[in-house]
Amino acid sequence: MGALVGTILVVLVGSGLCSGTETALLSVPTVRARKLAQEGGRRARALLAIKQHIARPISAIVVLNNVFNIVGSIAVGSVAAATYGERWVGVVSGILTFLVILFAEILPKTLGERYSERVSLWVALPVRALTVLLTPLVVLFEFLMRPLTRGERSPSTNEMEIRLLADIGRIEGIIEDDEVEMIQRVFQLNDRTAEGLMTPRTAVTWLDANLHIDDAREQILASEHSRILIADGDLDRVVGVALKQELLSALLEGTDGPLRQRARPVDAVAWLTPADELLQRFRQRKEHLVIVVDEYGGTMGVVTLEDVIEVLTGPILDETDRLADLRGFARARGRARLQRWE
Repeated sequence: MGALVGTILVVLVGSGLCSGTETALLSVPTVRARKLAQEGGRRARALLAIKQHIARPISAIVVLNNVFNIVGSIAVGSVAAATYGERWVGVVSGILTFLVILFAEILPKTLGERYSERVSLWVALPVRALTVLLTPLVVLFEFLMRPLTRGERSPSTNEMEIRLLADIGRIEGIIEDDEVEMIQRVFQLNDRTAEGLMTPRTAVTWLDANLHIDDAREQILASEHSRILIADGDLDRVVGVALKQELLSALLEGTDGPLRQRARPVDAVAWLTPADELLQRFRQRKEHLVIVVDEYGGTMGVVTLEDVIEVLTGPILDETDRLADLRGFARARGRARLQRWE
């Protein structure tokens, strides 16, 4: 009787540990494992290594789990037959199956999922040792299964899942409403293009490059922008961009000369350039304004750093802004002109 109970306990404990370990390791997000590893500790670093290459550790755990279930069941049947006779083997097998389902599957997996981080850290080092020990067997199984598992692995997460997690965090009170809104806006950076963010050429303030500073006094003073485009007679021939502050200083100092002498170089981007690329461009080149051109090289408008940041924050208005949506106003005015022309 004692031998039978002991054998059953070995099967239940061994199988339960394998089931709980597998569930815990699969339940810990890779991002969380990376954060724990950054905080330090051998167990945390071992956990991160397991999460980054999860296939072999899980295979090793599954192999050990099946050893307990299959070999253990045979051992229990043999002990039962030797103790009570062949007619009791079926009864003992039925009881063992019930105990395995309850105490080696349901309970361990429930606890492993509920305390996944704690359990994963506790078993990380033993699992790595087990993986090394069973590597030859696991490699053999990988070779046999390769024709069925060929293909690219799907990413561990995606944009939709992150959006959903943010919404769940808001519902559970973990993330504030404004933080969720910011997270949702971040994903718009790759969806918005320069064409959708630009100020159309009909609303762009520009000055002729051959015009002298004194002659452009009124236009400089009336401009609401800190940067003014300088063009050679037409916006399709942009010379550069002038800082209003420098032009005002020249007026105060009485320094005259053509505006082209005050123009700084300005870059151009294609109209389909995503907002996230624009943001990187502004940061790397320390620029605040670029020209948006169409497929023929004609000027469509301008995009500023503020335009891109507004994708994340919403409209930014200061004391000089008279319209909340200058781009929308310019497009509406352009459509109205076209209708009058037709």
